[in-house]
Amino acid sequence: MSRRSVLVAAGWVATVAVATLIGLGAIRLVGESITGTPGGIRSEAEIERALASPEPAPTGTTGTGPAASGTASPGPATASAASPGPGVRRSFATDGGTAVAECGPDGVRLVSWAPAQGYRVHEVDRGPDDDVEVTFEGSAGRHELKVRCIDTEPVAVADD
Repeated sequence: MSRRSVLVAAGWVATVAVATLIGLGAIRLVGESITGTPGGIRSEAEIERALASPEPAPTGTTGTGPAASGTASPGPATASAASPGPGVRRSFATDGGTAVAECGPDGVRLVSWAPAQGYRVHEVDRGPDDDVEVTFEGSAGRHELKVRCIDTEPVAVADD
């Protein structure tokens, strides 16, 4: 091998080594956003604490737009307290999805809603009003959730 071939090979190996080190350094700097969740993996106790702490009030609502209609088959709704305070929030769950409602001076309003897997949001009346409603629709049927304020607390009620 000539001296020139050895220098070319050594230069190529050095270039590859430098490029690899730069790539590893960049991944280490950006690391968590590329290779994992921010803050690392959480323990079961950390998740329970995070879920138990009240969330800040969102500035808007979430949900999806209307879809096709179908036949009604109401599902049971269960509720759990989300956060105490002046505007009491409560979350409700049906087989078709979940929703969070809040009572305020203007009545009840839906803060957020999300369909369960295999369902979509068919119709939403988010309020504020005397009552609010969200309808989830899927292949297993239609689930309507209607909420009113009773003593400044959101409560699921049967559809009139």
